[in-house]
Amino acid sequence: MFVQLLAATGVLAVLTMVPGPDMAVVTKRAIASGRRDGLRTVGGITTGLLIWGALTVVGLAAVLAASATAYTVVKLAGAVYLGFLGIQALSQSRRGRSTAPAPGVPAPVGNPWSTGLISNVFNPKIAVFYTGLLPTLAPSGFSPHGGMALLVLIHAVLTLVWLGGYVLVLTKARAFFEKPAVRRVMDRVTGVVLIGFGIKVAASQP
Repeated sequence: MFVQLLAATGVLAVLTMVPGPDMAVVTKRAIASGRRDGLRTVGGITTGLLIWGALTVVGLAAVLAASATAYTVVKLAGAVYLGFLGIQALSQSRRGRSTAPAPGVPAPVGNPWSTGLISNVFNPKIAVFYTGLLPTLAPSGFSPHGGMALLVLIHAVLTLVWLGGYVLVLTKARAFFEKPAVRRVMDRVTGVVLIGFGIKVAASQP
């Protein structure tokens, strides 16, 4: 059982480190608003994983994964949201002004926790991942629901540690990223990446 759990954790760790929409959203927020808001965005993403995990354990995520209509609705909502964030970043780069908030002024890109949560909850690939892959990784010795719940918690912790560490490293170099020329380039790159992920989500199949 321990060996199976260790192998499952390794698979989840590799999948967690693969760059995706969550990392793009975290990058945008951390550079724009700093470490605290970057970590709050990670917290929202992790909460989204726990919500998907709870839905998976009770079987609702399987319904979404099996329903073409439900899958399409969720993926289009997620694609639109990622596209919105990408267009926002491109717009900021064209205006040529920093997105870092002044003291006492709210961050211009909305609540960081909500941003992370929404970007994650509207990613239907997580439903497919949890209902399709996690059951094959669940270690023996646990009930089906217990094994799935354990793997969801492990995945959430890995995501929190990986993206949280990424934020800390990224914000160490924030002084460099706050230079106007660098900020414009980063806004453009991040905007294009987010729009690209939005298109990828929209074109994805269950």
